[in-house]
Amino acid sequence: MNNRAIIDRYYRAHKDDVLAFVSIRMHHSDDAEDLVQEAFLRLLSGERPISEATLPSLVQTLCRNMVVDWYRRRTVRQDYAHELACRQDGGETAETVLSMRETTELLERGLLRVAEDCRELYRLHIYGGMKTADICQLTGMPYKTVEYRLGMARKQVRNYLKHIS
Repeated sequence: MNNRAIIDRYYRAHKDDVLAFVSIRMHHSDDAEDLVQEAFLRLLSGERPISEATLPSLVQTLCRNMVVDWYRRRTVRQDYAHELACRQDGGETAETVLSMRETTELLERGLLRVAEDCRELYRLHIYGGMKTADICQLTGMPYKTVEYRLGMARKQVRNYLKHIS
């Protein structure tokens, strides 16, 4: 049986369960249904073989990760809206500029403790806004290698920031 048939059958049987799973995590946002549809579209557009045994776990993991991404994007949008409001009220304040510089300096100090190969990947991710797949294409490294190195860099920077605060 091909992926499309397996996903179609699972979608028809479990769409409401998946929607409830996502809705609870998104506090019943109107975007929950869109997110579920996007998750299944991603599964349908994927080229890797899918089995009926692993599909429920795959759907749950994919939806959970998409909810986390949704919250991240929402936070960025809120920060951006706040920044726009600050600029309209009289431009950037000295506090805002100083805070951004301090944050960047702390991040760079933390990055000095990270191995060079991990550091450059982390900079591409943070400053360049690149996703893991994009970094793989740019560097030619395997996906899991990039993912591992980004994880190591995040962990070391997080530990550094935790110790200085």
